[in-house]
Parts: sequence; C-alpha cells; structure tokens
Amino acid sequence: MSNRVHCNCQRCRIRSLMGPSIVITVGLLFLLQQMRGGYFDFSNTYPVILIVIGIISLAGALASSEGHQSYEAPVSPLPPSSSGLPPVGTPSSPYQGQGQ
Repeated sequence: MSNRVHCNCQRCRIRSLMGPSIVITVGLLFLLQQMRGGYFDFSNTYPVILIVIGIISLAGALASSEGHQSYEAPVSPLPPSSSGLPPVGTPSSPYQGQGQ
C-alpha cells in the first residue's frame, strides 16, 4: 500500500480529471479526422486540447479547497559520510593548525 495521502476536496478531484479529459479529447479529434477529414484535420483542431486544459485549470482554481489534505514528505536525517572524512566545519585534529 502507498503512504500517500489522497485528498478528496473539490479542487483535487477536478484537477485529477486533467489526464483523462486530454486523452478523450485527442481521441475525439482523431475520430473527427478519420470520419470527416478536410477541415477537421488534426492540424486545424489541436487548439481544442489547449481549450480543454484551460477550462479544467480554471475550474480547479475556482473550486473550493475545503477539506484539502496536503502531503508532506517525512524529513530523513542525513546519512553519515561514506568518504571517511569528517563533516565540514569540524576540526580533524585536536590541535588547530597542525598537519595542514
């Protein structure tokens, strides 16, 4: 199972529709090209994809974020240095200036 928090607020639900709506739009545009051709060629209708992206982004921005759950990655401590050298800023010798 995943440790990821799944948010169910309106904003996140609308934004999760971005991928499926783009796939459906591209499929419909290619279907129009195959059925009608001519003006419905993909090179003439591709701006529809940008319009769909804009509409979903606008709807997501205007939606309520009440109940939003943000995911914060746990902070892990830095692993010890594998080079065998002491960390920066700590003296390697108890006598300052010796062995440099």
